[in-house]
Amino acid sequence: QVQLVESGGGLVQPGGSLRLSCAASGSIFSTRTMGWYRQAPGKQRELVAEITGGGNTNYADSVKGRFTISRDNAKNTVYLQMNSLKPEDTAAYYCNADVIRAVGPTYVTNKFWGQGTQVTVSS
Repeated sequence: QVQLVESGGGLVQPGGSLRLSCAASGSIFSTRTMGWYRQAPGKQRELVAEITGGGNTNYADSVKGRFTISRDNAKNTVYLQMNSLKPEDTAAYYCNADVIRAVGPTYVTNKFWGQGTQVTVSS
């Protein structure tokens, strides 16, 4: 199977920075788009940023200019550098990846989620 493990969350003051990491492991041939989502209490899960295997990126308007997504394909790892954090960035952050696996003679692509890491921005 495939596991996504996030790390790097925590408590930070407004204006501070955090770097999230998400490593995919298991029966992986390769990964396609990887991304970060977040969910605040009482709200729907929303896309924060995503990056394709070729490095093309897409950001939510609310984080443009403050957050940067990157990836290390050799390590099947995606990062989210978060700067100038605001209280409204407080949420559980989830990693997501489209993983290609070899299943018998074929390859299949499935979407996997991490367990989430909490980011709290507060003074």
